[in-house]
Amino acid sequence: MLTSVRSLLAATVLAGSALAATPAFAQDEEATPGLSVSGNVALVTDYRFRGVSLSGGDMALQGGIDLGIDQGFYVGTWASSLVGGTPYGELEVDVYGGWSGDVAPGVTVDVGLLYYLYPTGDTGIDTDYFEPYASIATTVGPVSATLGAAYAWDQNSLGDNDNLYVYTDFELGIPKTPVTVTAHLGYTDGVLAPPLLAGTGDDSGLDWSLGASTTLIGGLSLGVSYVGVEGPSIDGFTDDAIVGTLSFSM
Repeated sequence: MLTSVRSLLAATVLAGSALAATPAFAQDEEATPGLSVSGNVALVTDYRFRGVSLSGGDMALQGGIDLGIDQGFYVGTWASSLVGGTPYGELEVDVYGGWSGDVAPGVTVDVGLLYYLYPTGDTGIDTDYFEPYASIATTVGPVSATLGAAYAWDQNSLGDNDNLYVYTDFELGIPKTPVTVTAHLGYTDGVLAPPLLAGTGDDSGLDWSLGASTTLIGGLSLGVSYVGVEGPSIDGFTDDAIVGTLSFSM
């Protein structure tokens, strides 16, 4: 989403592609009314989460699967390779669930809870944490806009600190072309703020991106984005970067 939740929390996840059921999944829906399954896989040149690289500036393999349940409820999981070292290891796995639906004509709300896990990290150190999220989205002509927030309360893995993330995303499908352009602006207040992660004492900061993606064939898409963050520029971590994505959704 996640919509997959990943598109909400890292809407600049840079793939820029929507999820759609394959014919096989469509048959499953006929056999089990009220259920839908979608999946995605992507190769990115850099895993940027809210502007910060979690893959050391290197390539990452990502993928996820979502199960939509009747009345707008959903559950899913998403994973990415990363360069976390101790204590995070080399893999991030996100598990989430929530509800998404129209609350007015053209207005969609999405609320849920996400759990970040690092199964290959140092098991003696607490790294996993929860983060509730909510967003509201609408479309005006060819432009869709989303305003969202995610809040991680005080938890051991966050050093008994909390973190608030507020963001807005815009998406424009260029008429009569397979190209979609995107823009993102996020603000972090708390222990995960880019300037604080980069070694300053500032626990707030912005991240942003501008990108474009195009459908190559079927569910195969190619995208590119320019990603930046506020604060010190550390190579392969908080430096501005151009990120490419090759993704397939089904």
